[in-house]
Amino acid sequence: MRIPPPNSLISAQFTQNIADLRQSIARTAEEATTGRYSDLTAHLSGRIGSAMLSQKAVDAISFEREQLSQREVRLDITQSNLALLHERSVGVGVSMRIALGSGDLVAQGLAARDAKAALGNIFGALNVRYGERYLFAGDATATLPLPNPSDLLSQLRTIADGAATPADFASAIDTYFNDPAGGWQQSIYRGADTASDPDAITASNPAIIEIISGLAVLALADPINSPPVLLSLNPDVVDAAADRVSSGTVTLTNVRSELGVKQEQIRADQKLLDIEETIVTTAFNSLTARDQFEAASALKILESNLEASYLLTSRLASLSLLNFMR
Repeated sequence: MRIPPPNSLISAQFTQNIADLRQSIARTAEEATTGRYSDLTAHLSGRIGSAMLSQKAVDAISFEREQLSQREVRLDITQSNLALLHERSVGVGVSMRIALGSGDLVAQGLAARDAKAALGNIFGALNVRYGERYLFAGDATATLPLPNPSDLLSQLRTIADGAATPADFASAIDTYFNDPAGGWQQSIYRGADTASDPDAITASNPAIIEIISGLAVLALADPINSPPVLLSLNPDVVDAAADRVSSGTVTLTNVRSELGVKQEQIRADQKLLDIEETIVTTAFNSLTARDQFEAASALKILESNLEASYLLTSRLASLSLLNFMR
């Protein structure tokens, strides 16, 4: 039987030691970087269950914070665009009333054009999107909720041209905007009336419909080309439209207030999560944290041992009787 020489046995042992040292260095380097033990099972032994529960709680808090953050952004965008609706609506009806009272046709035309511009701004605001989600489209989040406002004005002009009396026109406008079979639901609003998200406001919200319906009629009330039923027969039709705009802005204020309450609740929930996270993280760290300075010191010792092992292995490889006798 061939017996391996002693230096071969020693060399094999050093090779194994070097492999073990390299693994220890890799593990300790990771711990010095992350500040946590790399092998929690070995470190914690019977306490691994507690650490896993703490980690689960930390992950749950992180997920909940992300959900709150998403809600907060959506509500902020919704609130900002509703503020634009309010800003562009206020004063338009008053300007038209003043123009009607004075009989100033130029002022009436300016007020009508302002209403048309406001309508365009409002349609743009209601078509806002966050990521791939249209915020005012209800459950139809992938659908652009509103077309170009010229489509709405064209349909209302057709209704006005066909109305024999102001009462007929008022009735037709009510049906158009408020009846599910009316033009608003059938050919203008393309979103869904339902919203699974309790924070969502749809473009078919009653306050928004009131504002849009009033502004649309005011936009048609330009003396240059207005339908006869709007001014020639009875200016009260235009005055009623101004009332709808004013009423809608008041109702919209209530809607925005409710959103404001939700925004404040989110901020409160985030503060509570911060407190909870601090407590849970402290508990988790007490189980899993590795002192980084201690790990760095241990790493230096391991690296020194590895260098010494390499040196001894190199010398062992060149060991012979001739070299020994020298």
